[in-house]
Amino acid sequence: MSEPPSAKRPSESQTETVQVVLPNDANPLGFILGGTVMHLIDIAGAIAGHRHTRSLLVTAAVDGLQFLHPIKVGDLILLKARVTGVWSTSLEVEVEVFSEETLTGRRRMTSRAYLTFVAVDRDSRRVAIPGLILETENDKRRAAEADVRRADRLKARKALEARLGQGL
Repeated sequence: MSEPPSAKRPSESQTETVQVVLPNDANPLGFILGGTVMHLIDIAGAIAGHRHTRSLLVTAAVDGLQFLHPIKVGDLILLKARVTGVWSTSLEVEVEVFSEETLTGRRRMTSRAYLTFVAVDRDSRRVAIPGLILETENDKRRAAEADVRRADRLKARKALEARLGQGL
């Protein structure tokens, strides 16, 4: 494995995406489909991850996705993504999702998810990634919380692998 690039601040890879919710994105009730939101979360998270690593990434896990409020056709969906934790070849990205009423500008948080990405080369081998510079107390808190989530993810993964090994 080669030497990892220079460490970066969370602000260097932070991203925000916005788009309007169109009828083809919606269910029969006129609200954006959950699968569409998940797709947009994965894209926003990957953009922040690519900005941090400048490498190819694969999605390894999605944690904590809850849908708090629906987003209706005609409203805007905003996704804010930031790197929260970095390890040797993987990183965690937090994606917060907001709705914005087009006519009033009223915003509400609708979802939050944590995605884990693994950096790979073109042959799908893991590659080293830059560290994360934690300057603020908020950055340090987020990174500590990311470490806890990572430990939980790894434990859950081992449990799943054990079940699959038993043919369940």
